[in-house]
Amino acid sequence: MKPLFSTEEYNSSKSTDKLPCECYICKNKFFREKKELYRKNRDIKYCSKNCQTIGYRNKITVTCLNCKKEFNKKPFEVKKSDKHFCSQNCFGTYSNLNKTTGTRRSKLEMYLENKLTELYPDIEFHFNRKDAINSELDIYIPAMKLAFELNGIFHYEPIYGSDKLLQIQNNDNRKFQACLEQDIEFCIIDTSSQKYFKEHTSKKFLDVISNIIFTKTLLLPFNGEHSNH
Repeated sequence: MKPLFSTEEYNSSKSTDKLPCECYICKNKFFREKKELYRKNRDIKYCSKNCQTIGYRNKITVTCLNCKKEFNKKPFEVKKSDKHFCSQNCFGTYSNLNKTTGTRRSKLEMYLENKLTELYPDIEFHFNRKDAINSELDIYIPAMKLAFELNGIFHYEPIYGSDKLLQIQNNDNRKFQACLEQDIEFCIIDTSSQKYFKEHTSKKFLDVISNIIFTKTLLLPFNGEHSNH
């Protein structure tokens, strides 16, 4: 329902006062007691059972938050959330791009941090820090002067438009140049194949990083001996 009353009117009314609303289906005005309007798990949308039946039978056109495609959903599904996705893939892509963990870091990044610090307790890792090149690096190992960037699909395709893609790619190039100037090896890992986080699909990215670290570890003693001559 659409409330036809102000916040002040609602706050000043008694629980038994009837407040005006607009029916979700027929758009007619109807009245409900204040105590009915916002009960837990109860949302008054319809003025009658007839409108309620129509509302649950009809479908509503919504727009996918990720790909912008229009599709239909049942009213009760629309009611559950104001975020709509036409497929599981779109939901996964959007979730990864927008950091569903509630921080700027994705589940993949946190998975890799946990695994790498567990596998290499003697190696100092910097995760999502800016101190090396004044720009954030996903993973940086100071002792090896080795950096990793995890590039998802939005680094390669115009998910949010061509201007946004160009901005992201320009930022990637600036990071690459900054690493060159600081003699930091810059490794880009394409993670665009992962539509949504799963541990078994994340292991291949962990393996890539581990193999590079292992190779660099083998070379470190050689480089040290070489520098003494």
